[in-house]
Amino acid sequence: MSKFTFQLSATDGRARTGVISTPRGEIRTPAFMPVGTAATVKAMLPESVRATGADILLGNTYHLMLRPTAERIARLGGLHGFMNWDRPILTDSGGFQVMSLADLRKLTEEGVSFKSHIDGSKHMLSPERSMEIQRLLGSDIVMCFDECPALPAERAQIAESMRLSMRWAQRSRDAFGDRPGHALFGIQQGGLEQDLRAESAEALRGIGFDGYAIGGLAVGEGQEAMFGCLDYAPDQLPSDKPRYLMGVGKPDDIVGAVKRGVDMMDCVLPSRSGRTGQAWTRRGPVAIKNARHADDPRPLDETCTCPACTGYSRAYLHHVFRAGEMISGMLLTWHNLHYFQELMSGMRAAIASGTFEAWEAEFHAQRALGDIERV
Repeated sequence: MSKFTFQLSATDGRARTGVISTPRGEIRTPAFMPVGTAATVKAMLPESVRATGADILLGNTYHLMLRPTAERIARLGGLHGFMNWDRPILTDSGGFQVMSLADLRKLTEEGVSFKSHIDGSKHMLSPERSMEIQRLLGSDIVMCFDECPALPAERAQIAESMRLSMRWAQRSRDAFGDRPGHALFGIQQGGLEQDLRAESAEALRGIGFDGYAIGGLAVGEGQEAMFGCLDYAPDQLPSDKPRYLMGVGKPDDIVGAVKRGVDMMDCVLPSRSGRTGQAWTRRGPVAIKNARHADDPRPLDETCTCPACTGYSRAYLHHVFRAGEMISGMLLTWHNLHYFQELMSGMRAAIASGTFEAWEAEFHAQRALGDIERV
């Protein structure tokens, strides 16, 4: 079985482009991972997701352990076959979702006990159990189990949480074992505190991982604070391993993260927006349910080659959303995922050619124009 490797091919400033190689295929970086939380990218067929340019999908330990269960998926041949996706899959450890349960969870050194949001049944998620679930799923990239406090939070709470996550990172590493062809990523924590981030990075380096995630951001701190953290956090992590910013984000968040040295990102935004009538375009977001689109024969974006833009007008998209037709979310989700992948492709090309600064300036100039109304 081939190994998990990461090869940088070019840098431009702090921005990087390269390739992650796995037994299930290559992942071009910087990479955006569509989110398939419950073994599906909502409103999309797997082959349609691949057609947008996605090299890898994200699944979630918390949701899959509750329904249909990791054991059932394993009996049915693993997550790739179960959801008909034969390329790499990264699974989140479940830590972030458990954090969001608030009063339904109890945190101890051992792990987190919680009640299911589906039926109230009781469960325990620990580093060892998270590794077991992700092994049963057959994940290509496995995430350490961590604790992620919402921001803002007191420094003492952030420090305590980070050190607990580092102890859990060691337990995750021990439980993961030796699995050729599969990768384990550590997760840096520390809130917006540079010294705590440095302490976390040092602990993770000491344990040793195949890749490193920047966790604990995009949890309410705002873009300015997030970018302030990303001004130093990626450089605290090994330069010869992939750097993954978890849960980001909007197009300008993604561009700013890549500019600061991030290689991988994920977010539910393109699919969630697609189901609620928001299209992301090079000139910013378009609210297709607005009345001004009702008689507009133009596509969402005349330069876009996705099915929604090449086959349908704004007027049609407005109509199917207003009528509550299922095709509405399908078309806009396809468009949004296509746009996000085009964004990544454009950055990869710009970094490779040493023109990232000019590319970024044009990106912001286009967005500043806004969605031009029909004349």
